[in-house]
Amino acid sequence: MILYQYYNLHKNTIKQYFKTKDIFTALFMNNRQLFLQHVGQTSAAPLCLNIVKAAGSKMWDANGKEYIDLIAGISVCNIGHRHPRVIEAIKKQVDDYLHIMVYGEFVENPQVHYASLLATHLPQHLNSVFFTASGSEATEGAMKLAKRYTGRTQMVSFKNSYHGSTQGALSVMGSEYWQQAFRPLLPGITQLNYNETAELDCITNETACVIAETIQAEVGVNKPHKDWIKSLRKKCDETGALLILDEIQCGFGRNGTLWAFEQFDITPDILLLGKALGGGMPLGAFISDKKIMDSFTNNPVLGHINTFGGHPVSCAAGMVGMEVLLEEKIIDHVESKRKLFLSSLIHPLIKNINSVGLMIAVEFDSFETNKKVIDLLIEKGVFTDWFLFAPHALRIAPPLNISDGEIEASCKIILQVLDGVR
Repeated sequence: MILYQYYNLHKNTIKQYFKTKDIFTALFMNNRQLFLQHVGQTSAAPLCLNIVKAAGSKMWDANGKEYIDLIAGISVCNIGHRHPRVIEAIKKQVDDYLHIMVYGEFVENPQVHYASLLATHLPQHLNSVFFTASGSEATEGAMKLAKRYTGRTQMVSFKNSYHGSTQGALSVMGSEYWQQAFRPLLPGITQLNYNETAELDCITNETACVIAETIQAEVGVNKPHKDWIKSLRKKCDETGALLILDEIQCGFGRNGTLWAFEQFDITPDILLLGKALGGGMPLGAFISDKKIMDSFTNNPVLGHINTFGGHPVSCAAGMVGMEVLLEEKIIDHVESKRKLFLSSLIHPLIKNINSVGLMIAVEFDSFETNKKVIDLLIEKGVFTDWFLFAPHALRIAPPLNISDGEIEASCKIILQVLDGVR
C-alpha cells in the first residue's frame, strides 16, 4: 500500500528512471537525491535542508524540526516569512492576472503603485524606477544606464564588494577569487580600496560611474567613514561620474534607517535595490532621475528590456511589504535588537563583532571554527551562515521583526555551541 501511494505521488519521475535505472533506484530515490541529481548545484556540499514551511522568524523541515532563522534568506525576509498582509496581496493579484506583457509596455497597476510609493520615500531626484527580476539584473541595468547617459565606458568599483554574479556584476565584484575562473570579464574596470580617500583621484572625467555598497556586506559588515563617502560623492560631482549605491542587501531598514545612505548625508545618482524589495518574492530595481532613465528610450529604442522585471505579483507583494515595514514602525526597533544581540554574544571564542543595524558579523579565529559552529547550530535548530569574503565570520541578519525572546533563545544556543566547541 505504501509503495502504491509513493508510486502515485512520484510516477512521472519513476517512469523517467525506468529508462535508465532499475526499479529499486526508481522507487526509493528521496527528495535529497533528486535535488542533487536534477537541481543545478552551487557547491560540492549543499546544506540539503528540506524546509517545508516558514512563518515569521521560524522554519520547519520535512521531519517537523523547528529552526530560528537568523539570516532571513540573506536579508530578503525583512518583515519575516509569509507576513499575512503580503500573502493576502499575493492572492488578490493572482486573482487579477499574472504575467501579461514584457516590462514597460502595459500600465500595470502593481508596478505603478509600487514605483510611486518608493519615489515618495526617496530623494526628489530618485523618481524613476526600473524594475528587474533580481538584484544582479539591477546592477546590470545601472551599469548600462551610466554608460548610455554619460557616453563613457570606464567604471570604478571597490575591493571586497559584492554586486551579483552575472557577467557585468561579476566584472565589478571586488574579489579575484570569484572572478578568476570567468575571465575575460568587462574591460575598463578600476578597483579601489574602500575607505581610502587618496585613491579617489582615480575617478576622472573618463569615468562613467562609481559603484559601491553603502555598507559592504560580504566582507563581514564594513561601514564607510562618513568623510570618505562624502568625498566620494564630491569626486563624482566634480568629474561627472554617476554614483551608484548598492543597497540590495542593506536597504529597507536593515541598517537602522530606511536607506543606509541616509546615515551619511549623501544621495546616489542611481540606487540599486533587491532582496527585501519583493517582500519575499523575486524583485530588483535600479532607480534614478527620469532625465537619466529616459536615456534608454532612444538610440536605441528599447535600450534596456526585461521580460519578467517588475512581475505584478512580486510588485504587489513588495509594496505591501514596504507598507508593513513603515506602518508597523519595524525600523524603529532595529537598533535595540542589535544591542540585544551584542550584549548577549560575549564569549572567549568570539574575536570581534561588526554590526550596522541587524547586519551582524561574528568573527572567529578561522573558517574551520566558524563552519563547525554553523553546523552545530543547525543541528540545534538555529539557522545561520558565513560571508563570501569573510568565511571566518558568522552571519546574523534575521527578520527585522524578530522578537526579543527569539533573539535571546538563539543567542543562548549559540553560547552553548561555543562552549562545546571550546
